Amino acid sequence: MMIETNSKQGMAFAAAFLSLVSVQIGASIGKALFPILSAEGVTLTRLALAACFLWIVYKPWRDWNKQTNWKNLIIYGAILTLMNTLIYKAFSYMSVGIAISIEVLGPLTVAILMSKNKLDYFWGALSLIGLLFLPMGNSNNNFSFIGMTYALVAAVGWGLYVIYGSKVAQGGGSSVATGMFLAALFATPLGASHIIHIFDSYKILLTCLLMAMLASAIPFILDMVAMKKLHPRVFGILVSASPAVSALAGWLILDERLNHFQIFGIAIIMASCAGCSYFSYKRNTAKSIHL
Repeated sequence: MMIETNSKQGMAFAAAFLSLVSVQIGASIGKALFPILSAEGVTLTRLALAACFLWIVYKPWRDWNKQTNWKNLIIYGAILTLMNTLIYKAFSYMSVGIAISIEVLGPLTVAILMSKNKLDYFWGALSLIGLLFLPMGNSNNNFSFIGMTYALVAAVGWGLYVIYGSKVAQGGGSSVATGMFLAALFATPLGASHIIHIFDSYKILLTCLLMAMLASAIPFILDMVAMKKLHPRVFGILVSASPAVSALAGWLILDERLNHFQIFGIAIIMASCAGCSYFSYKRNTAKSIHL
């Protein structure tokens, strides 16, 4: 029984890690499509293709009824559009790894505000110190304060996603599919003028399909596998690894290189996210045992 439990935990961890890798590879591929589709066009492509996949799998219209919370679904869809559009706009001005490092501050901030524990304010301060290192030694022109602004607003979007995403997730895959469809509708006015270029060649079309699968569809399936067995603490630590994985994907796919200051800053931000997640989990576990 113990071997079976450990095996399931291992599979859940592998699924969560592969989901993280898939998302960041998809993000780098998406940036490679900017010269053809623009950031807004890539956002619409990703959301629309992911929505099509989820609609085929879950057929959400069958669950629509008077109890459907359309307010939360609309807000959730708007947040998805905001978050994806802004982080892709940030990619236009800076390295993928740096942009993701800034964006992860969103869920970290939510965790700190909801915790109200003094130790968590230390992790927040530590992440801000890491942020200060990112503009230093900008020899590769991979940092921009305009891009930083986009990434910071995207971080706000990710923080809101954590709040509203948990509400929508209670309705299962059907609710998530509906929210993704609404997000694609909201993104249509922004990216519709560029999306026609998807059909310029079969290579572009296949690349778009690959990007949407890696960035949305595959991670969604893997996360569903992982969430059944993996502890929240492990999820939090894995999220803290996003900047490193995105920086590696950006280097391998886009040849984006970071200097030592930027690598150090990203490491500090990762440590702050991992620390906040780990110690928050330990406090919650201790409270449960005490009760």
